[in-house]
Amino acid sequence: MSFSIVIPARYASTRLPGKPLLDIAGKPMIQHVYERALESDADNVIIATDDERIAEAATAFDADVCMTSDNHRSGTDRLAEVIKLRQFKDDEIVINVQGDEPCLPALLINQVAADLAQHADADMASLFSRIHQEKQVFDPNVVKVVMDSKGYALYFSRAPIPWMRDHFHTTPLPPELPHYRHIGLYGYRAAFLKNYAEMTPCLLETEESLEQLRVLFHGKRIHMSEALISAGHGVDTEADLLEVRRLLAE
Repeated sequence: MSFSIVIPARYASTRLPGKPLLDIAGKPMIQHVYERALESDADNVIIATDDERIAEAATAFDADVCMTSDNHRSGTDRLAEVIKLRQFKDDEIVINVQGDEPCLPALLINQVAADLAQHADADMASLFSRIHQEKQVFDPNVVKVVMDSKGYALYFSRAPIPWMRDHFHTTPLPPELPHYRHIGLYGYRAAFLKNYAEMTPCLLETEESLEQLRVLFHGKRIHMSEALISAGHGVDTEADLLEVRRLLAE
């Protein structure tokens, strides 16, 4: 199986400005992400950015950098430009590894690529894990997903879905409730990315700030598989940054 990885990285971040360049254990965060990507079975790894500061830092550790427009609404939009600039063939599999996942295991990258290859009727592939902590069900930073009987996503939300009408008034919540966390690792075929760039953004995507909702809104299919191992700790907040610094320092 052949696939490529593209890591979209932007400097502007509401909660953590300059996030890709924040120092973690003596390296910028984007370098940790790049090194995790290199540990996978990918044929090549590309960092896609619109910021010269990120490009300069990535070039310093010999990364392949693709400069893109600064008008993209999402990481997937940025990938769509990369596959056009680099002239990817339509059937090539491309994995979107987000630039704030310095602890992401390479095994999960390979898993997403394999899952997409095995599901010809899927437009995208991604991962989920079961939620075990009650506070995560109600945490808007934890994206939840509900799926059909064949593992295709029905909806993603920052809200607690499904809403368990007969259980949410109890404390603690029953441990068997079906709540799943979406892991923001995506696989696509290059042909789909070309089409995605032409899809109009939708209200759901804008209000939830979840780019994958554009895919569902336009009737496309996202196959989900349960992550084989923990996805590690991503960096969304200052607290996350401190925790990842502690973990990688060890």
